[in-house]
Amino acid sequence: MNVNQVLESTLSPDASTRQNAEQQLSQAAEVDFSGYLTTLAQELANEHAQPHIRTAAGIALKNAFSAREYARLRDLQQRWLQHVDSNAKSVVKDLALKTLASKDARAGQSAGQFVASIAAIEIPKNDWPQLMQILVANVGDGADHLKQASLATIGYICETEDTELRDSLVQHSNAILTAVVQGARKEEVNLDVRLAAITALGDSLEFVRTNFDNEGERNYIMQVICEATQSGDGRIEAGAYGCLNRIMGLYYDKMKFYMEKALFGLTVMGMKNEEEDVAKLAVEFWCTVCEEEIAIEDDNAMATFSRIAAREVVPVLLELLARQDEDAGDEDYNISRAAYQCLQLYAQTVGGDLIQIVLGFVEQNLRHADWHWRDAAVSAFGAIMEGPDEKMLDPLIKQALPVLIGMMDDSVVQVKDSAAYALGRICENVSEAIDPQGHLPQLISALFAGLSSNPKMAGSCCWALMNLADRFAGVPGCQENPLSIHFQDSVTHLLRVTERQASNLDAVCEILGDADSSNSAEADNQLRMAAYEVLNTFVTNAANDSLHIVAKLSDLILLRLENTVPMQRQIVSVEDRITLEEIQTSLTSVLLSIIQRLEGEIKPQADRIMHVVLQILNTVGPKSSVPDTVFAAVGALSNALEADFAKYMDSFALFLYDALGNQDELGLCAMAIGLVSDITRSLGESSQPYCDTFMNYLLSNLRSTSVSNQFKPAILQCFGDIAQAIGPHFEAYLNVVALVLQQAATVTMSDNGAYEMLDYIISLREGIMDAWSGIVLALKQGKAHLLTQYIESIFKLLNIVAQDPNRSEALLRSAMGVIGDLADTFPRGEYANYYRAEWVTQLIKETRSNRDFQGRTIDTARWAREQVKRQIASAQGAQMSQG
Repeated sequence: MNVNQVLESTLSPDASTRQNAEQQLSQAAEVDFSGYLTTLAQELANEHAQPHIRTAAGIALKNAFSAREYARLRDLQQRWLQHVDSNAKSVVKDLALKTLASKDARAGQSAGQFVASIAAIEIPKNDWPQLMQILVANVGDGADHLKQASLATIGYICETEDTELRDSLVQHSNAILTAVVQGARKEEVNLDVRLAAITALGDSLEFVRTNFDNEGERNYIMQVICEATQSGDGRIEAGAYGCLNRIMGLYYDKMKFYMEKALFGLTVMGMKNEEEDVAKLAVEFWCTVCEEEIAIEDDNAMATFSRIAAREVVPVLLELLARQDEDAGDEDYNISRAAYQCLQLYAQTVGGDLIQIVLGFVEQNLRHADWHWRDAAVSAFGAIMEGPDEKMLDPLIKQALPVLIGMMDDSVVQVKDSAAYALGRICENVSEAIDPQGHLPQLISALFAGLSSNPKMAGSCCWALMNLADRFAGVPGCQENPLSIHFQDSVTHLLRVTERQASNLDAVCEILGDADSSNSAEADNQLRMAAYEVLNTFVTNAANDSLHIVAKLSDLILLRLENTVPMQRQIVSVEDRITLEEIQTSLTSVLLSIIQRLEGEIKPQADRIMHVVLQILNTVGPKSSVPDTVFAAVGALSNALEADFAKYMDSFALFLYDALGNQDELGLCAMAIGLVSDITRSLGESSQPYCDTFMNYLLSNLRSTSVSNQFKPAILQCFGDIAQAIGPHFEAYLNVVALVLQQAATVTMSDNGAYEMLDYIISLREGIMDAWSGIVLALKQGKAHLLTQYIESIFKLLNIVAQDPNRSEALLRSAMGVIGDLADTFPRGEYANYYRAEWVTQLIKETRSNRDFQGRTIDTARWAREQVKRQIASAQGAQMSQG
C-alpha cells in the first residue's frame, strides 16, 4: 500500500475514490494495527511531507479511536491495549508528541487530538503518567507553536465525556492548572498561545475543584481570567467570559467576593462590547447566574446576585434587544436573542422586581419611530410574562392587550412577529388575564390575520394560537368552551391557509414542479406545516359541541390525503419528495388528532382511512418519516374501533411485520413495537393468529446488536400486552419469555455507570414488571400453575427494586400491580411466606404514603396491601383448619 497515495485519496472530492481509500485504511488496520498506527504517526511527524498528507494522516489516526457508539469506542480502545506492543506504543506516542512542535499548525492540532485519544485510554490506567508533565514543560519552555499545540492538547483531553478519564484527571489538576494559567497570563505576548490557554482553562475547570477550594489559588485563577477579559483581543475576551460562565455554574457558592470586587462591572462592560461574540458571552454569564439561582431552593441561604445587579444589568439587556439583525434566520443566535433569553431568565429569577424597570422601557419605546426600538419594547414585555406574580401582571396585560393586538398591523414584519410571540407568551403563562368576551375575538382575528400575511410570522402566530387553544380548552370532554363560538371560523381559516397546497392535485403539483418559484414554495411549505399544527391543536381541544365540525373536517382531510397518493409518480427531485412527505405527514397528523378526538365516532370513516394509509405505505419510499405518523394514526384507529379493527389486520399486518424487522430504520421499528401493543390490546384474543410472527420479530430484536438497549423495555412491556390480550394461549411463549425476563432482571448498575445506564435499568425493570403483570393476568384463569416455577425469581426482582433507592413512580406502580396480581391469582395463601417478608410491607407502605405520586399509583398500592392481607389471612386460615 502506497500510504501517501491512499491518504491523498481520502481527501478526494470523488466519493468512490474516497470510499475506496478509506476501505484500504480499514483493511490495513485490521491486518496489522500496530504497524498501521506507526506508519500513520511517522507520516504525521514527517516535516517533509505535504501539509494535506499530514492532515489526512492525523484524521486517520483520530478515526482509529473514534466511534459514536460507546461499545464500539471501547472495542477500538481495546485494540490499542491488546494488539499494540509496548515498543510500538512508545514509538507512536513519541512521534505524536514530537509533532506537537511542528510549525505546521494543522499537523500540531492533529497530533494533539491523537494524543488525547491515547490519553483517554492510558491516563485512567496510569499507563502514561509523564504526559501531563511533558505538556507542562512544553508550555513553560517551548516555542510558541509548541506551547499552542500543547495547550490545545490539554483542552482536547479535558473535553472528554468518559467517566473514567474525568475521574482520573482530578489527580492531574495541579499540572493542568500550571500549564493553562501560565499560558493565559497577561505576560504571555503571543495572543494565539494565550487564546489556546484560555480555551483549555475553560475545558479544565471541572477537574480543578480542589485547587478552586484553595482561596489563594482561586484568587490567582480569577485574576488571570478577569485580566483576560480586558486583553483587547476579541477571541481571548470571549474565551475569558466563557470561563466565567463555567465558573459561575460550577462554583456559585464561592463567587460573592469576586462579584462585589470585579464581576458586576466587568460583565456589564462586556455586554456593551462592540464585538458580538464577546457581548453574547457576557450576557450568557448573567443567564448562568439566573439559572443557578433558580435552582437554589432556599434563596436566603446565598446572596442573589441577579437581584442585587438588576438595576445595572437589565437596562443593558433592554438596549441590546434593539440590536436585531433583520437578516437573521430562525436558528441564528445573535446578541438580541441572547439578551431576550437572559431577560426571560431574569424575570423567572427576581419576579416582580423587574416589572418597573421593563415597563419604563416599554412605555418609552413602544411608539418609537425606529422599528428596532418598537420591536425591543414589544419583546421586553413578552419576556417578563413568566416569573412575576400573575396578580401583578394581570392589570398590565389587560391594559397592554389592545396595544399588542394593534401592533399586529405594524408596517414592519419583525415587529409584528414579536407582537405575535408576546401574545403567545401571555396565552402560555397568564391566560387568566385574557377576557374570553372582551379580548378573545380580537386576539384570534389578529393572529389569523398575521398567519396569512407573511410566512415569516407563521411560527410565532401558530405558537400563540396553539397556546390559546390549550389554555381555553376547558375540562377534557366538556360540552362547550370559550373556543366553541370561534371553532368553525378558525377551522375555515386554517383550511383556507393550507388549501393552495393541498386542496387539489394540480395545486400541489404546481408547488412540487415549479423550480422557478422554489423560494416561494419553501415559504408556503413552512406556512402550511405551521397551519396544520394549529389545526391539530384546535381539534384536540374541541369541546363536544364542536365535534360535528371535527367529523366534517375528516372528509376534507381524507380527500387531501387521497390526492397526495398519485403524486409519488411525479417526483423528480429530492426536494419534491421532502415536500410531498411533509404534506402527507401534516395531513396524517391532523387525521390522527381527529381519530383521537372522535374516538368510536370515527367508525364510519374507518374503511376510507385504512384504504388511504395502506396506499401511502405501498407507495412511500425507504427512509421516509411518513410511516411513523401513519402507524400512530393506525394505532389510534385500533384503539377507537377495538375488536372491529380485526377486519383490517390481514392487509395491514405485512406492513407491520416489515417495520418490526426493519433494523435500518430504528425509529420506525420502535413505532411498530408500540403499535403491536395497541393492536393486541384492542383486538384481544382476535390478535392470536398474528402473535407467532409478532413474537418472532420481538425476540429477534431483543437479541440483535443493531437495536438499541432503549427499545428493550418497550419490547418487554409488549410481551405483557400480548399475554393479556390472548390469555391462556400465551402458554406457548411462556418458557422463552420467562427466560428473557429472568436474564433482563440480572442487569445491574456498575460502579462507574453513567446516568443513561441508570435510566435504562429503571426502564428495563418497568418493562419486566409490566410483562409479568400481563402474564399473571393471562394465566390466572385455569393455568396459574404454570407460574409456580417463576414465583421465586419474580420476588427476587421485587426485592432488588425494594432495596434500590433508584426507582421511578412507574416502576413502583408496576411492582404494586405484580404483588397484588400474584396474591389474587393464588388466593389460598400458597405463597404467604413471600408476602410475610418485611421488605414487601415496607415497599407497599413507601409507595402508598408518597404524596408526590399520582392517585392511581397510591390506589394500586392500597389494593396490593389488601391482597397481601388476604394472602396471609388465607394461609393462616388453612393452617388452623389443618390443626
